[in-house]
Amino acid sequence: MASNDSKAYRPRIALTSYYQEASWGVWNAAAAIVPGTYVEAVVAAGGTPILLPPLGTDETVLDLVDGLIVVGGPDVEPTRYGASAHPRTVPQPLRDEHDTILTRAAMERGLPLFAICRGAQILNVALNGSLIQHIPDINPTANYQPGPGVFGTAAFITTPGSLIQSLLGDASEAPCYHHQAMDAVPPGLRVTAASADGTVQALESADPSGWLLGVQFHPEQNPEDLRLFRGFVQAAGSYRANRKEMSTL
Repeated sequence: MASNDSKAYRPRIALTSYYQEASWGVWNAAAAIVPGTYVEAVVAAGGTPILLPPLGTDETVLDLVDGLIVVGGPDVEPTRYGASAHPRTVPQPLRDEHDTILTRAAMERGLPLFAICRGAQILNVALNGSLIQHIPDINPTANYQPGPGVFGTAAFITTPGSLIQSLLGDASEAPCYHHQAMDAVPPGLRVTAASADGTVQALESADPSGWLLGVQFHPEQNPEDLRLFRGFVQAAGSYRANRKEMSTL
């Protein structure tokens, strides 16, 4: 019979975060923040959220958690994939370094990894892929970022037998907000969902072992559909259970 402690345990989910000017009460100062929709989605899916600010980066913190979410945000610095900056590219190098270190460390550990929007782009670039810096330059009819602070909708088809297909089915749609996208995808990853215009919407590991999913869209913006978060938190729970079992051998 399972113990009360094991019943009560909620997988510990680390989330990367912003570090920038923010306001609260009478204060306006630098702060480590993350949009509340990510935190709410983790909690609703059964996890315990733990924020990792992009200062004092220490990859060994991942040994204390059961899964990692690399959240969305500003553009990835193009020098990381050998390109010059587009006029519309606005990077945040502090986060680039932090998120890249944690992404690679999670993969080395086999830690469940859920990379969202910018997070998926970090994943692609961390493994030597590249990005399209401004989608309208190559697809003027694309509407993945309708306006400042306005989410669009990404419709996509999933690859049979993929992780995302097992969670969302053969086709789905989700909120999105991005003007960049995956370009060259490195050998360590495979495309498992794409829109009709060819925009990559999901990446998974070329090695099917473990739980790794990068999505270009924003599933946290749809609290009525937590299938990806639930699948991720479930995988995080399994990861913890397997780790505990191995430690007792």
